[in-house]
Amino acid sequence: MTRFVEKISLFDRLSSPMAEAEDIARDGLLVHHHPRAPATTDAQAVTLGQLFKHVGDAHSGEGDDGDAAPPPHHALELDEFSAGAGGGDHLGSRPPTFVLAFTNLSYSVKRPRKMSLFRRNRLATDPVAALAPPEAFSRTKTLLNSISGEAREGEIFAVLGASGSGKSTLIDALANRIVRDSLEGSITLNGEKLDGRLLKVISAYVMQDDLLYPMLTVEETLMFSAEFRLPRSLSVSKKKSRVQALIDQLGLRAAAKTIIGDEIHRGVSGGERRRVSIGIDIIHDPIILFLDEPTSGLDSTSAFMVVKVLQRIAHSGSIVIMSVHQPSYRILCLLDRLLFLSRGQTVYSGPPEGLHRFFSDFGHPIPDNENPTEFALDLIRELEGTPAGARSLVEFNKSRQDDQPALVPATRSSLSLNDAIGASISRGKLVSGTTEGTTSASSVQKYANPFWIEMGVLTKRSFTNTKRMPELFAIRLAAVLVTGFILATIFWRLDNSPKGVEERLGFFAIAMSTMFYTCADALPIFLQERNIFMRETAYNAYRRSSYVLSHAIVGFPPLILLSVAFALTTYFAVGLAGGMQGFVFFVLIILASFWAGSGFVTFLSGVVTHVMLGYTVVVAILAYFLLFSGFFINRDRIHDYWIWFHYLSLVKYPYEAVMQNEFDDRHKCFVRGVQMFDNTPLGVLPDAIKLRVLKSMSNSLGVNITSRTCITTGTDILKQQSITQLSKWDCLWVTVAWGFLFRFLFYISLLLGSRNKRR
Repeated sequence: MTRFVEKISLFDRLSSPMAEAEDIARDGLLVHHHPRAPATTDAQAVTLGQLFKHVGDAHSGEGDDGDAAPPPHHALELDEFSAGAGGGDHLGSRPPTFVLAFTNLSYSVKRPRKMSLFRRNRLATDPVAALAPPEAFSRTKTLLNSISGEAREGEIFAVLGASGSGKSTLIDALANRIVRDSLEGSITLNGEKLDGRLLKVISAYVMQDDLLYPMLTVEETLMFSAEFRLPRSLSVSKKKSRVQALIDQLGLRAAAKTIIGDEIHRGVSGGERRRVSIGIDIIHDPIILFLDEPTSGLDSTSAFMVVKVLQRIAHSGSIVIMSVHQPSYRILCLLDRLLFLSRGQTVYSGPPEGLHRFFSDFGHPIPDNENPTEFALDLIRELEGTPAGARSLVEFNKSRQDDQPALVPATRSSLSLNDAIGASISRGKLVSGTTEGTTSASSVQKYANPFWIEMGVLTKRSFTNTKRMPELFAIRLAAVLVTGFILATIFWRLDNSPKGVEERLGFFAIAMSTMFYTCADALPIFLQERNIFMRETAYNAYRRSSYVLSHAIVGFPPLILLSVAFALTTYFAVGLAGGMQGFVFFVLIILASFWAGSGFVTFLSGVVTHVMLGYTVVVAILAYFLLFSGFFINRDRIHDYWIWFHYLSLVKYPYEAVMQNEFDDRHKCFVRGVQMFDNTPLGVLPDAIKLRVLKSMSNSLGVNITSRTCITTGTDILKQQSITQLSKWDCLWVTVAWGFLFRFLFYISLLLGSRNKRR
């Protein structure tokens, strides 16, 4: 079987470490590939799905557990794939399977008018301001102005321009991240209008920022993404093989066992993080890949390696559309089509090799040995600094394309969209949502996996990331223990006197409100994960309901430990009533308080997106809850226009529950005889005088009152505090229900607040 002989260019030699990593598959499969297939070559195009399908099938005798010993090395020739793909079907000799075309895309946003008393005089006296375009004073700002072009399978389509030129806006428009009602123009795939639901299934979007879990390794990050994106019908061993081969393709073998890292924990380098970010979005082999400035913040070598990976992805049978700020000459040689923008308008559209002739005809020839893109961007910036802007260059581009339409031929796929997607799936492309037997676009599911699998993977990932940061739970546990120790020492061994009753009331109010305040640390948890969540759910990696339930499951076990720790620290030290049964209920009501409090804070984190603002809102609302809980003022004394807040108070129900757990005993006495004068001015009188007063009261009332007569029982205290409507178990269930309600509201906030589209 004939092997392809690769021509090693300067750029291939410069990237040899990564190229070697791409050529050597994890399980001993030596894959000979052709780095670039021009239009006249006979090289066969191989989808990533086919490649990794062969990788998985090469594990002869390996089960789903993947524990079998790896087979000996095999050499796979590209002709093997052509046979599996129907033979003779390659990018070089056939029309592209997919063509994404966009025509006259326009997008504007409203902006407030800047008022100026001297605007009229300035326009009359300032010739520069008078020459400014009319849109400079318009109430709308045009971000895209009649942008047209097309991106083809097997090519990298790059959008270039200075900051503010509209690069990211165009990428968002093509990726359906702008509300369709706000976007004018048409976007088609193979000549058919692209449905937003289908686009989510067959595409992926890589954001400019690297949004990753810091304590997961590179291999774990990609494996979790595979479990989200790849269908359940694919065996575990093949998913692992897919991940291992992708690690080699991305050149991440040396960093596979290294954590991602953050500002505190040292991890992989910036270029490796970027490649991991790309890897998690191409794990399901998308047909269209959108990238928002994937090379920003990287050194030239790392940026070149990233684009080299994107070139390989394109050659595997995908459309790659990326924005790039200012590519180097090496990166320019990897790009297939360029679209230069200036303030939302097209100034050049065509292949990189056409730049020299374009600017030469414009009257600004590109000097020899100068990067064409740098020259073009510098010229565009220079023109933008003039009153007329880059209008002359825009008009020249329009006239050039009108006069010479042959320079930008419109390529059309010979297949309909449904047939093209079905053909890609049948060739082995692992499109997210495909299952065994899927042969058309209409049968592609919205999510790759069912609900329970998503929840299991989310729970495992979150637990893995959390357990590697034990210091976070340790700090929270220390805060609870310190609080419990302080309360235990202040309220040490309270007696059953009237003063002891008042001190018990104070202990319960402080203890229950403290439970809610210590839950405030849950606020930044989702805020830190918010961008990751929005990126993953934007393209149907999992359901929002799966995330909410997983979030609750992962957060519940620590609440149990915190509840037991606080109860053990305070219950016996304070001398609370009820014995072991009372202790168990005390633990349960504290756990319910933690549950409701963490749910409340989690809900706020879904509504308030700023940490400091969130803390302010949490502290203020919890203070209101304590104020209306019934401790400072009884329910009977609250005015009708505020009574609704009393029933909404989260502190009310745990406070009443522990009060009943302590005082709901009609046989237990807390005030006897002369103790009734305590906490009154008569409390300073000698006991002899108090007894004489009691005797006089007995004669007047006709009841014998002695120093041992019970004046106030536990139920009397509950009546004095207006705690008579609900039992302690009812208060417990209401508190638990609050926790579920807030998590449901958190789910609603995610549905309404994570649309992730511009308007």
